[in-house]
Amino acid sequence: MEHEHHDMKAAGPTAMTEHGTHAGHGAPDSHAGHDKHEGHSPEMFRDRLWVSLVLTIPILYFSEQLQSWLGYRAVSFPGVGWVNPILATVLFVYAGSVFLKGGVRELRARTPGMMTLISVAISVAYIYSLAVSLGLGGKPFYWELATLLDVMLLGHWIEMRSIQSASKALEELAAMVPNVAHKVRPDGSLEDVDVATLAVGDLILVRPGEQVPADAEIVEGASSMNEAFLTGESRPVSKGTGDEIVAGAVNGEGALTARVIRTGDETTLSQIMRLVEEAQASRSRYQVLADKAAYWLTIIAIGVSIPTAAGWLLFGGAGVTFAIARAVTVLVIACPHALGLAIPLVNMNATSISARNGILVRNREAFERARNISFVAFDKTGTLTEGRFVVSDIAAEGMTEEEALAAAAGLERSSEHPLAAAIVESAAGRGLQPKQALEVTAVPGHGLEGSVDGRLLRVGRPEWVGQLGVHLPERLDEALARADQRGESAVVVMDESAALAVLAFADKVRDSARVAVERLRALGVTPVMITGDAEAVARTVAADLGIGRFYARVLPQDKARIVGELKQEAPTAFVGDGINDAPALLAADVGIAIGAGTNVAIESADLVLVEDDPADVARVLQLAMATRRKMVQNLAWATGYNTFAIPLAAGVLASKGILLDPAVGALLMSLSTVIVAVNAMLLRRLRLD
Repeated sequence: MEHEHHDMKAAGPTAMTEHGTHAGHGAPDSHAGHDKHEGHSPEMFRDRLWVSLVLTIPILYFSEQLQSWLGYRAVSFPGVGWVNPILATVLFVYAGSVFLKGGVRELRARTPGMMTLISVAISVAYIYSLAVSLGLGGKPFYWELATLLDVMLLGHWIEMRSIQSASKALEELAAMVPNVAHKVRPDGSLEDVDVATLAVGDLILVRPGEQVPADAEIVEGASSMNEAFLTGESRPVSKGTGDEIVAGAVNGEGALTARVIRTGDETTLSQIMRLVEEAQASRSRYQVLADKAAYWLTIIAIGVSIPTAAGWLLFGGAGVTFAIARAVTVLVIACPHALGLAIPLVNMNATSISARNGILVRNREAFERARNISFVAFDKTGTLTEGRFVVSDIAAEGMTEEEALAAAAGLERSSEHPLAAAIVESAAGRGLQPKQALEVTAVPGHGLEGSVDGRLLRVGRPEWVGQLGVHLPERLDEALARADQRGESAVVVMDESAALAVLAFADKVRDSARVAVERLRALGVTPVMITGDAEAVARTVAADLGIGRFYARVLPQDKARIVGELKQEAPTAFVGDGINDAPALLAADVGIAIGAGTNVAIESADLVLVEDDPADVARVLQLAMATRRKMVQNLAWATGYNTFAIPLAAGVLASKGILLDPAVGALLMSLSTVIVAVNAMLLRRLRLD
């Protein structure tokens, strides 16, 4: 079935201009963000973690300090004193190598951070402990070394599972283009060729139901084209001679001969892929707050430990062993056990809470960025609306509304067109039995015709009425005008002499969309709508939902641009469901995908609303605010306790009899980790409205 879409035809694809940074997920720092994980994988950290845990158990068991604190005696056998040094050496080499290499990269890049601090801490703890085992006075730090590696591997494993969860967005986009095209030879015969061999100017045949292999211009034929992946338009768009069709679009019921106008990287789909790729790359440079804290903690720890050792040696009258013990204690105190878990633990709990509320977290940084969102921009089709049509109005002349609907359903029940499905569904909803239609045939570019109750009836686009020269009663003309004003689709039921009825169709607004708008306003957030639909459609839906700011006739590259403009005013989230939304999802401070959307939208988003409920956006923001508070609290504790502990470890109050023993320093370090973990667990008490 071929219906008119009034002015809803999407604008032809145009080449994208050069864009700046589309993604707001990171700072443009060549050494920032997750470059520390270059060459790493979640599996690598996971495997090292399991080995580290296995080796940590005997190290803890044979630790003299733990035996003293817990009041037990470990088994004794010849050479027992070398169990911990040997196991610690294996740990240092196998589990610690990833941090040592990372630390070297940071120092070469002159951006010391978490990897540098961990490297210094484990190196000093290992070398000092080994020296003690070889005869140097003092107490070894084997169990502290082991637990530090365990916690750091756990934190980085959690981090990597989020950071490098393989994004399939580009693969999903590439799959939109078929591998084979039907090329029309000069003699009119067809040749199946690889799409990559197509050149501008080639003629191709696109059969009904096939995807378009390259951007092209129709030279023969008429059909409807599903371009929802590109424009977000829920209705198939009528296409005829001279119109452009884009790679990836799905052809409707008519065969088309078209001349290729863009191939390869120049196609609209390829340019969308480029936008997605660029946005993903810019997001990978995001500098997390913990890394910044680790940078300063590294500077402070090293800056204090060296003067501490030198000070005790030169001015404190202490021996080498005491001076080294003070310096080691400073570094152990500064070891980022708590800092390494401060954010990952909060994110783990936030992820668990969100899962219980139908929110899937794909990017661990999402909650950090969502804390102060001021604009939430929604795609319309499939997000604020259900992306399916319902019969919104029926006007009849010469027959009743029920008779018109039953007759139209009889003609349309064998059609797969979305408007046909809406007609049949509406008839069933009213308890009507579709009329029996005989000899039903499709008229490409117009609609359907067939025999109903012994007379010829047609149902199709309004322009068909004028082309056939049939009479259009004033009442039905007014109904078409109303539908056009509201941006709704319409079809006309007619016989051979006059139009009998007008059926108008609207994309059904989700009930939960109204709830979403109300909740966002209650949080002080401004809802915005961005859609590829015509302005009339956008205005109607916006008025229905109470959204005061909307953008209509927006193409994919423009969605990303508009999101960027909103971001210049205030932090912005974007909610969408289609492939066309991928660049905007990545450009926003927070990208939120509707769960029923396409895979590429889900893969491009930070958060996914599993229950397809736009109202969950408000829950996301609530959770983000609470999550951010916990992150700040954890980071404040993880770094703040060093304000007091590091000076004590250095021995500034030694003259008053207050001296922090290395073992006590290690205990404080572990206690800090426990406090951070408990505080993160308290997030589970949050109840979302």
